[in-house]
Amino acid sequence: MMERSPAPGGLTLVEALVNTLDLESGADALDTAEGRARLGVTADEADRARTLRESLRATLLAHASHPPHRDVTPLGELLAEAPLLVTVDAADGSAALAPADGRSLHARVAAAVAQALVAGTWTRLKACAATDCHWAYYDRSPAGRGRWCSMQVCGARAKMRRYRAKDV
Repeated sequence: MMERSPAPGGLTLVEALVNTLDLESGADALDTAEGRARLGVTADEADRARTLRESLRATLLAHASHPPHRDVTPLGELLAEAPLLVTVDAADGSAALAPADGRSLHARVAAAVAQALVAGTWTRLKACAATDCHWAYYDRSPAGRGRWCSMQVCGARAKMRRYRAKDV
């Protein structure tokens, strides 16, 4: 569905995780070894990754002023389990948050969210308004009011539905 550029920095991980499920077809990349490998998730970790994915999706919908798609575990609760470390570069003194366990998906997502928050990019990562899509995308519009992952697909469908509803 995506025609947009990927999200910046660590948000590419968040975007990739949310987009492992195609709501229209029902295909879930976390069902396949290849799909899990792209995120560094084992088969045993897939259910936890799905829970995190749907919590992220609900948060990204909120970024776009849309209600959650279903009841989910609050993202803050899931990320509270993720240990982070402050790293300091000895050469220039710059500091960053890093996952304490670089393999943990929860910790990698928590670090990405924290870095995006500091960079001011976190709320620009949104979920498509189309109920049969909810694909994650990074909103690069000047005003930050993008609604759809694709204006040509989801946006056009929404406008056509609105047009047809007026004719009735």
